[in-house]
Amino acid sequence: MEQALLTRLGITKPIIQAPMAGVSTPAMAAAVTNAGGLGSLGVGATDAEGARRMIRETRDLTAGPFNVNLFCHAPATADPLREARWLEWLRPQFAQFGATPPAALKEIYRSFVGDRAMLQMLLDERPAVVSFHFGLPGAEALEALRGAGIALLASATDPREAQQLAAARVDGIVAQGIEGGGHRGVFDPAAVDEGLGTFALTRLLVRAGDIPVIAAGGIMDGAGIAAALALGAQAAQLGTAFVACPESAIDAGYRRALIGQPVDGTVLTATISGRKARGLRNRFTALDDDPRRPPPPDYPIAYDAGKALHAAAKAQGEFGYGAQWAGQGAPLVRALPAGQLVEVLMREFEEAVRALAGR
Repeated sequence: MEQALLTRLGITKPIIQAPMAGVSTPAMAAAVTNAGGLGSLGVGATDAEGARRMIRETRDLTAGPFNVNLFCHAPATADPLREARWLEWLRPQFAQFGATPPAALKEIYRSFVGDRAMLQMLLDERPAVVSFHFGLPGAEALEALRGAGIALLASATDPREAQQLAAARVDGIVAQGIEGGGHRGVFDPAAVDEGLGTFALTRLLVRAGDIPVIAAGGIMDGAGIAAALALGAQAAQLGTAFVACPESAIDAGYRRALIGQPVDGTVLTATISGRKARGLRNRFTALDDDPRRPPPPDYPIAYDAGKALHAAAKAQGEFGYGAQWAGQGAPLVRALPAGQLVEVLMREFEEAVRALAGR
């Protein structure tokens, strides 16, 4: 097995826990790191000081490396008329729970692009690894992080995006297949998304260049990790596999939907947040089928409405309007502690490798 990426990241096992904003926690990241993988924090939904607290809490739990992930989407463009139409379309959904939509929507998450406070915090704290989703920050930020000795990872959903990452000299490319849960990492949401699968994309990127590739999307067990590495990936990134861990921050409704009943498949939806993301089918994703649905506001402005609707429904005991992100492998999820799950994944991986070698 090629070890260059693992050495650069300072880990011993080819497992990266995906940085799931709102789901992954310092306890989860530390447990994965302590088990030999790379734990991750998703800080795209918080500000610099909130991210600093998460980093320091993780450091209280592990002396090993972990990854801090940033969102690099283009800042949203406000459109009051479009937002008003969206809120009016959602009004009947709010009314079911005796609530009304917000009077106005706001950009609830700030992109790392241009966020000087977040950049300075990272330079102060110097986490071992920083990764990017939805694209890259500017060259100045990349050089500053690289100069601080931080390893850089970024996600790509097709070879064109990977070429941009290669030109930026990242240390590893996360090949995000269409099977993956959560938001598609496409750089330009208005561009055509070919929807490449994890294995096809992994192989394309491995063949295209010398930058280490991390396979991501639909990988839930050790056999999946072994298959990804057989295609040339140097590690696998797993998100949904860790969502049901007790260290995750998901609410009771999300947990029940994932492990308390048979999973009714997943779907790509832009209705919840304004950008396409894969999640469990629920009452919110069912709104995609409404022919009267207007175009959603820009991400993450639309997410402001989505979170308000979820809060109104949840207050009445209805969890079906949550952002229950999950990949296509969701039926294979196991509710194990994160560190124990890494151990199980490695045993399965080693068994799969031995089985392949014995053929």
